[in-house]
Amino acid sequence: MIRQGIRILGSLLFWAFIVVSSLLLFPIALLLWAVTVPFDKRRWILHRFTSLWASLYTWLNPAWPVRVLGRDRLHESGPAVLVANHLSLLDILVLFRLQSHFRWVSKVENFRVPCVGWNMTLCDYIPLRRGDAASIQAMMRHCDRVIREGNSIMMFPEGTRSPTGRMRAFKPGAFQIAWRNRVPIQPIVIRGTSQALPKRGFILQGRHPISIEILDPIPAEDVAGTPPEEMMERVRTLIGQALERDPTPS
Repeated sequence: MIRQGIRILGSLLFWAFIVVSSLLLFPIALLLWAVTVPFDKRRWILHRFTSLWASLYTWLNPAWPVRVLGRDRLHESGPAVLVANHLSLLDILVLFRLQSHFRWVSKVENFRVPCVGWNMTLCDYIPLRRGDAASIQAMMRHCDRVIREGNSIMMFPEGTRSPTGRMRAFKPGAFQIAWRNRVPIQPIVIRGTSQALPKRGFILQGRHPISIEILDPIPAEDVAGTPPEEMMERVRTLIGQALERDPTPS
């Protein structure tokens, strides 16, 4: 009972910290956007600031030690489609620890969150209303544009968080985007976030190590020569096999 009370108190303090820090950091983001948008069309500077902002919440939380494995495999020489399994709300914060340039594809509801969602709009992240065919087509066109401009995109091909920790079926959108733009696909494996903060939960669950493992990118020529649905299953298999391995580096 005492332990649960401590968790509830710690959770309240954590979420309060997110609210207060967002209120303080969003005006800085707005000023940064106003100053840099005339010359920084890719929003590189604002995204880098956003990555630091989001990383604060894992850097300063000793219950969430985060390791990035295979950082040298991350494709950064040009645009790519980055895809990761989706376990928890924390996945978003954790992936910012890559400190790499990309645009998020995110459900439209996130863009309505005060400060955080407003900053997503400033960063030109890509909204999606799930189940809406017109929104899906608009998302695809938006992705095409930002890739042409030299940006990578980050997507969760499961579409939503897994309530059990087991991967859900993938949706084809990310793989269609990579295929039509002839860019590499970068598979990423997330571990530990569902234990730290389960789906539909807001109480932090004690200390849980978290890892991001970057798998080898799939070259653009392989993507271009493979039907998107086949590539979708290939990537899902790669991530699934990686989840079954010990992530500890040899």
